Amino acid sequence: MNFHNVKFEASYGLFSQIPPSTIPEIAIAGRSNVGKSSLINKLLSRKSLARVSAVPGKTATINFYDIDNTVKLVDLPGYGFAKVSKDEKKRWAGLIEEYLTDERRDLALVVCLIDIRHDPTKNDLFMLDFLIEGGYPFIVVLTKRDKLSKREYEERMKAFSQTIPYAEQITMIPFSSETGEGVEELRTVLEECVEEAPEISCENLE
Repeated sequence: MNFHNVKFEASYGLFSQIPPSTIPEIAIAGRSNVGKSSLINKLLSRKSLARVSAVPGKTATINFYDIDNTVKLVDLPGYGFAKVSKDEKKRWAGLIEEYLTDERRDLALVVCLIDIRHDPTKNDLFMLDFLIEGGYPFIVVLTKRDKLSKREYEERMKAFSQTIPYAEQITMIPFSSETGEGVEELRTVLEECVEEAPEISCENLE
């Protein structure tokens, strides 16, 4: 898969606007200021393919990117931080849920982003529980790795073993959009997910 052969495809503010899948899709989920846009730009070797907003929670749409005509990367709306109305938050949550539960989607993987510097938020845990209970294939990417020293990193990873459910059975990738740490590992996982469909879901966790 050529991660350099990529193009922005479309943005949708209403779920009814989204056409059915034509190729496998990989969804990116996470709270509003976790660094989704920075991760997408680094992953796809572009500086501004995904807009990095100075205001967390700016993304109110589902954005589709085509990678090498092989897979679509789907940027879901950020959750949990944006200073918007309850109705707007409800709309964003509805977009995410409708996308994930849509039987027309060829969903190969959900990449759940969590800020490595902090324990998972209630919204993070809600998303993880949703994915586990639904049997979705997913991994966790721990963003902003460059913000921690080696000692702090070791402490946070130890903490995650207690705060992330089934942590020992979940693929977790430390990632930095600044240094590039985790980029190649994430690309490899995405390629394997699409090409080989490995059993990396948590559908059998009890």
